[in-house]
Amino acid sequence: MQNKPYKTAYAEAPTSVTKDGSIIRELMHPSTHKAKKQSLAEAVIPHNQSTKPHRHISSEEIYHVLAGSGTMQLEDKNFPIREGDSICIAPGEIHNLTNTGLTDLVILCCCTPPYSHDDTEIITEES
Repeated sequence: MQNKPYKTAYAEAPTSVTKDGSIIRELMHPSTHKAKKQSLAEAVIPHNQSTKPHRHISSEEIYHVLAGSGTMQLEDKNFPIREGDSICIAPGEIHNLTNTGLTDLVILCCCTPPYSHDDTEIITEES
């Protein structure tokens, strides 16, 4: 069995785009790290961009805003978010982010169980 790393060097963590359209940098994930029951990622939503409305079937998420400002849509609630705010998203809750600020909106995302594309359902008008 290969030992998985317990530390991530930020500059060595590649970015990718998730199903919801955010730019993600996986900082800790069981697929590549020692973490087993949770994942930690940085999400970036560029100026004047939004993520697609979506929900996670089994993952609970905690968002912590590292930089920027925007609007959070969480089920029937729509509220402003800014640096220092934290938001809890229960499994099954439809949510999305819109960057309303002048710089990138940067969010730290913690998921348990760990983030999975298969656990993410994009919400369309037909859903």
